[in-house]
Amino acid sequence: MANKKEMVWQDRKRTIFGLPWSFTKYKLYPDKLVVESGLLNKKEDELRLYRVMDNSLERTLGQRIFGLGTIKLLTADKSSPELLIKRIKKSVEVRDQLSELVEKERKRNRVSGREYMGDFGDDADDDDY
Repeated sequence: MANKKEMVWQDRKRTIFGLPWSFTKYKLYPDKLVVESGLLNKKEDELRLYRVMDNSLERTLGQRIFGLGTIKLLTADKSSPELLIKRIKKSVEVRDQLSELVEKERKRNRVSGREYMGDFGDDADDDDY
């Protein structure tokens, strides 16, 4: 189980001007990403890194001016098939670091890309006609 000492990176969702006036926090550990949101009603989402299938970086003109970016993660997680790490500083470096950790976790958990290609259960070859 990860603790604060193992945290690799953390940041807060920023406003359009790059200020951290938000109640959304991102915490990256070697094996998971935690997204905390809310002020009075708190919500915490956890994503195991080996479940990340793809990532991309989106940077609008306004975000580039203020040194921000949004990382989009496509996952095999049922509750969060798409997760956005919105308007963070050093987004390119964070995306690269995240990619490295995802690969390490996929190797550690012996996860390959074919596991995400679809559900090939007993009924996969049944004909419905």
